[in-house]
Amino acid sequence: MTLKSVCVYCGSRPGANPAYAEAAKAFGTALATEGWRLVYGAGDVGLMGEVARAAQTAGGETFGVIPVHLLQREVGKRDLTRFVVTETMHERKKVMIMNADAVVVLPGGPGSLDELFEALTWRQLGLHDKPILVMNVEGYWDGLRALVDRTVSDGFAEPSLAAYLTWVDGPDAAMAALRDALS
Repeated sequence: MTLKSVCVYCGSRPGANPAYAEAAKAFGTALATEGWRLVYGAGDVGLMGEVARAAQTAGGETFGVIPVHLLQREVGKRDLTRFVVTETMHERKKVMIMNADAVVVLPGGPGSLDELFEALTWRQLGLHDKPILVMNVEGYWDGLRALVDRTVSDGFAEPSLAAYLTWVDGPDAAMAALRDALS
């Protein structure tokens, strides 16, 4: 069996709701328990740090990718199974998605949105066919879902755009969807 890798996009901050950190920890643990590798932005802060530490604690493999200019800001987590430093943000995103079988987006800010929309655009353009899951912890991404639906209904994207996203409410639902998609 080939090692499965899941790219996680999430906040470099913890967010205001403790449920976000709990979901990140639970998801990191679940990935490791399943025997899947975490691919993420290599930060040791916010939700990024939570998901990585949980995966490590559960014995999982971790693959972190960070651009040189964020090493201090995001406190590059150097004790990962694999730690890659890139020159640019674009190179970071490319390395992350190329080393993953699926993408999962947890709560996050503009960086997470940028990563999600690049992965979604690449999927729409046929550059990959990897599943993209949005973990909507306590309704955090409700506005995003409405925006995607509006983008389609107002004719700025094909209906397939919305179909490329799988919306899940938490770590258990994300793992179930990933098992289905990656089997």
